[in-house]
This record gives sequence, structure tokens and C-alpha cells, in this order.
Amino acid sequence: MAAAQGAGSSSAGPSGLPGSAPGHSSNSTVVAVWEWQDEFGRWRPYRGNVCSYIEQVIQASQQKGRRSGSGLVSSIPLGRADPVLAPYVIDIPSLTQFRQDTGTMRAVRRHVFPGDSAAGQGIVWEWQNDEGGWSPYEMNVCVFLEQARATNHQRVDLGPLGYNYEVDFVAQVQTNKTTRFRRSVQRRLDAPYPVTTSPAPLHTGVGCSCQQCWPNSGTGPITTRYRHSMINFPNSSTAHQVSGRTASVSSSSVGFVPYNKPTLTGARSTPRLNAQSTLVLQQAGGPSTGLSASNGVSAPNLPVKMLKPSKLNQALAATPTEPEAVVKKYLEELKGTPADEDCIICMEKLSSPSGYSDTCESSTIRPEAVGRLRSCQHSFHMLCMLAMYSNGNKDGSLQCPSCKTIYGEKTGTQPKGKMEISTFPQSLPGHKDCGTIQIVYHISRGIQGPEHPNPGMPYTARGFPRYCYLPDNEKGRKVLELLKVAWKRRLIFTVGTSNTTGESNTVVWNEIHHKTEMDSNLSGHGYPDPNYLDNVLAELAAQGVTEDCLGQ
Repeated sequence: MAAAQGAGSSSAGPSGLPGSAPGHSSNSTVVAVWEWQDEFGRWRPYRGNVCSYIEQVIQASQQKGRRSGSGLVSSIPLGRADPVLAPYVIDIPSLTQFRQDTGTMRAVRRHVFPGDSAAGQGIVWEWQNDEGGWSPYEMNVCVFLEQARATNHQRVDLGPLGYNYEVDFVAQVQTNKTTRFRRSVQRRLDAPYPVTTSPAPLHTGVGCSCQQCWPNSGTGPITTRYRHSMINFPNSSTAHQVSGRTASVSSSSVGFVPYNKPTLTGARSTPRLNAQSTLVLQQAGGPSTGLSASNGVSAPNLPVKMLKPSKLNQALAATPTEPEAVVKKYLEELKGTPADEDCIICMEKLSSPSGYSDTCESSTIRPEAVGRLRSCQHSFHMLCMLAMYSNGNKDGSLQCPSCKTIYGEKTGTQPKGKMEISTFPQSLPGHKDCGTIQIVYHISRGIQGPEHPNPGMPYTARGFPRYCYLPDNEKGRKVLELLKVAWKRRLIFTVGTSNTTGESNTVVWNEIHHKTEMDSNLSGHGYPDPNYLDNVLAELAAQGVTEDCLGQ
């Protein structure tokens, strides 16, 4: 698999090839490329038209700020550049992409490149992934490869960029220098990236420790709209390699410590061990409470805490799901509106009508109506919140776009399937004092329901069953119980587009990371990993699955 993030940390090139650090060229014309970080730690460039839109919004905001003295734009809805990206908003102060219907957060970054580079010409280099699809290299690597090809190099070493690969332009293959494993590569022509008049980052260096500069944290409110007077464009970090066949180390200099999410085919060939106990959690297209023993084996050491009836559950059962009713349940309409405060969903002033008034209609909510969420007290156009809710799976819950507080019980769109749980005495690396919990997820292909992207169309289910592992200790069992809740709420998988293969209408992981290998963490998908249990608990909490759920 190709390398991950930050290949621009070194400007050295292969013999006879000039350095390729972005933004250091005698060419006076430069282009801007925005990239988002996927679950494997790789940086994926947005398409050229999306980058053009981001640059236009920021430039217009800067011009407006110079005239009026107001701060920089806080958020950019990507759906205005590409309807496929309608759920996504980029929060500029934190350099984070936020998915409004799921609460998923990903880091973003901006790099500039010479206008005569691959980015300026719209040239993208791609490698063939395990499922046969094509994945783009990050733009730093694309620029490096195109420069080598243009200077008639037949083969280049990506080692100076931090990657353990060689690329042969004649054979069109990438070779792992350690294992000699080969992958096909290809060169593709796309739309060029936008020319920019801001060739240098406006705020360089490592981000500060405030909420805006804490990528991927997803915790705490954004306490002020304009804390920084300039955009924070952090420098790229050391490159990581993420592959089932190569060594990798994930790290981060600030905030959340990332780790790698398993591939779709991570452990299909894992041998079945002699399980001491096995449980099966069935899910028939929605949250399920059915729990049964598998193969007649009882499991006294893995009790399942069923959600008992409670006042909270009864209240949730009565939660309205009609969009207008949900918005009015959690937002209190304000009599007056702050003159200088923006709605971070549509980027219009709260004193002006909602920016979604031309695309979202309501018979009970006026375009000028402004509401304040009852708990976190953040304010938005009520019509914008209606549009955000209507774009999700309409489960009766809302998530604040600012601080990510969840109102109601969040559920997902996971297709029906089976969650099988078993234990065995063998230890995981880093957890020698206990045995192992094995989770096996079974999901089959089917037809999308009304909550999915394309109702009535088939969806595929690649790489099932998927085997996952936890240490059988106190914290591991706590994670297991919360994963059961997440499974019942349909939060572990969803139907969407695979980041690995680009295939749409397929079952994909839904931002709750799992370990799919036992014996080695060379790929980032196994053990030892001292941060894993704490990180997955934080991811579960971001989905509204906490210890409080276990006592209900």
C-alpha cells in the first residue's frame, strides 16, 4: 500500500532530480491543494474544483475583513462546490473536516506547489490497492513522481520522502524495498488546481493547544469564533507507511494520537482458534436486543448487559423523528439575534435569513428564525439545523456542529448482520496478563433502505466476516460492552464509499476503529498499541456511547 502523510518533510530527490519541497520554486505562479487525512493516516487531495471553491471563500473573507475589520470565515460547506460532499463542512480555525450527519472529524491541510508541477497541470499518480481499485498518492508524492518522469528517470526511490518504496516508470509498478511486494501504479490527468496569490502559509509552525488548533479532538466547545487572526496551516509531519506488508509507526505532535484503521480484508484468513465461549448478537436491520449462544456453548464469563426499560428509554422511544419536531425539541427560538454572529452551517449572519432558505422549505420554521441548543447554548439558523438533520438518517437525534454535543440517542445506518463474541486464553502482545476477546462481524450484501444513500439500490459487503481482537481485561471488557451498544445502535458500519477502493454503495467502517490482527502491529492494525483502548473509548463517546449507556 502506498505511503501516508507528510511526504514533504524532505526536499531531497533521487540522483539528478532537483528537490521537490512544496512552495520552493523559482516559478512565480503557485497553486493551492487542500487535502484531508483518511483513517489510515494518508492525505487525500480534494478535487481541483473543490480546492478552487475553498480558496475563493477564504479570499473573499480576507477581502471583506480588510474592509470591515471582521474576522476570517469560520467554516466552509463543501456541498456548494460538489453536491456529493453536502454533509461536509471544513472548520477553518481547527483545520478539521466535520461530517454533519455523523459527527466524524478529520484533519485537513493546505499546501502550495509550483504552477508547472503535477498539481498545476492536474496530474495525479495512483497506486492499486488490495481490492483492485486505485488510490491517489498525496500531492507531494505526485509532484515528486511527475518531476522524475519529466526528467527521463526510469526508476525513482521514494526513500528521501520517507517511504520504503521504489517506482519503476517503465514497468509501472511500485516495489516495497524490504518485502519486494509489487503494486501497479498509473498516471491520470484531472482538472488543474487553483492558482493562489498566497504562496506562503499565513500561520506556520505547530498549532497551539486551544480547541481550534487541536485537530481530531472533537471534544469541548469552540469558545470563540475568531480566536486567530490568521489561518493556521501546520507543517506536515514525518511520513508514515501503512500496509499489511510494511512496518509503520503512527504519531502526532499535537492533540489526538492517531492510529490506523483496519483494511476491509484485514483478517479474512485468520484461523479460528479454540474458543472457550461464544456469543452471538443478532441485528435485523436496526437496534436489536436478541442475544443467543452459538454452537450450544454457554458463556458465563461474558455476561451481556441488556438495556433495561427506564424513564430515559421510554422518553427516547417517544422522541419525534419528523424533522421540524426534532429541531423544535432541541432548539429554543430566540427573540432577538446577535448582529455580528454568523451561523457556522451556512456562513450567513444570524441576523440574515438562512443560506439554505432556497433549498430547504418548511411550513413551520421561518428562514429568519434563530434557535439556541438547550444544553450547549450554541445558536444557529433553525432552517440550517433542519437541513442538516434532513440530510442525515433522521433518527430523532441532533449533534451540535460546534461542540459536537449529542441530543437524543444517536443511531446509524448499519445494515442487518450478526456480531459474534468469543474468548480464548492466548494473550495479545502488550497484554500478557490476560486472554483475548475475539469479535466476528457478519454482514451480507443486500438492498439499501430509506436511511441509506441510494434507497432501493444494492449494496456490497466486502471482506466479511471481519475478525477483531480485544484484551480480556477490565478495560477491554468495558470496550466490548460499549461496542455491543454501538452495534445495537447501528453505529459500527454504514453504507457509503470505500476510502480504500473508491467503490460506492458498499459496507464500510464507521469511525470506530478495530484491531483486526493479533500477532503484530507492523501494519498498525494489531498489537501492541498502548493508546488503542483509550482512543476507541473516545471514538465511542463521540458517537454518544459512554458508560452511562451500560447502566440504563
